[in-house]
Amino acid sequence: MAERRFNSFAEFWPFYLGEHSKPATRLLHCVGSLAAIAVVVTFIVIGHWYLFPLALIPGYACAWIGHFFIEKNRPATFTYPLWSFMGDWKMLALMLTGKLKR
Repeated sequence: MAERRFNSFAEFWPFYLGEHSKPATRLLHCVGSLAAIAVVVTFIVIGHWYLFPLALIPGYACAWIGHFFIEKNRPATFTYPLWSFMGDWKMLALMLTGKLKR
């Protein structure tokens, strides 16, 4: 099966949401993203800002658990790393503002 190609983030976004269709997956993404923010802030506050890449660990760990064990799909990060990263933050913002539709 040929892999889908997207020409813009706007085209990618509906696909991204489809890959995150289950509430538990979205919740894990939310928890992971908020944990990543907390890690970054903590490292900045304690003066170890150079360790901020470690914030990717809780973020991606939670997300990938959702994909592998709940959605049972392959994370979009593997094929579309930038758009997937952007999608994570857009989805988080929509979730936190109550604007993410099911």
